[in-house]
Amino acid sequence: MNVIKKAVLAIAMLGTVAGATLPATAQVSIGIRIGPPPPRYEVVPAPRPGYYWRAGHWIWNGRRYVWVRGFWAVRPAGYAYRAWVPGHWVHRPAGWVWVEGHWR
Repeated sequence: MNVIKKAVLAIAMLGTVAGATLPATAQVSIGIRIGPPPPRYEVVPAPRPGYYWRAGHWIWNGRRYVWVRGFWAVRPAGYAYRAWVPGHWVHRPAGWVWVEGHWR
């Protein structure tokens, strides 16, 4: 794996992990003309108390879609009875837009 690919994956994972630890995050929408590939099947490990599952998803790296594997993230304090809404792609007139996961 070359240095650029490693950097893109590191940035993607850092953004995903940072988003998992913050209750509220800012969102920037950029329309992409090409829709994401179908989600990959992931075997979800057994549940862990105090954690929630962040499903794998496709991210756009500026040139193509890259798969980010799912992982267990620490549930923020005070969110024990709130539901996690996974991030997802939405097709809008401007193109495909990633809607970040959030708590409901």
